[in-house]
Amino acid sequence: MSPRRNRVPSRKGPRTDEDDSGRYGGYESPETWQGEEWRVRRVAGGGAAGKTYRCPGCDQLIPSGVPHMVAWPQHSGVDERRHWHTSCWNARDRRTSRVQRSRNAPRY
Repeated sequence: MSPRRNRVPSRKGPRTDEDDSGRYGGYESPETWQGEEWRVRRVAGGGAAGKTYRCPGCDQLIPSGVPHMVAWPQHSGVDERRHWHTSCWNARDRRTSRVQRSRNAPRY
């Protein structure tokens, strides 16, 4: 007699935002910053998304494959998500906005 196979039950139904907590290779936690609740997700960076993001803390690019954080206000949509370097997110209270941007540059 052959051993039983352990099968993972298939997931049926529509996906929701709560279903993808492991999607980015990290875990999600609530944090408070500037009197507002934020959702913070650690991203492992091992994925092959091929995207680069601009960190709002230092205004530098986060290359593809680098571990980082994604943070957004708890009561907002996915359009408010921002990708931060982990060290920039940890130092967000000690940093000031000294970045000189041109008039046409985006604010994120």
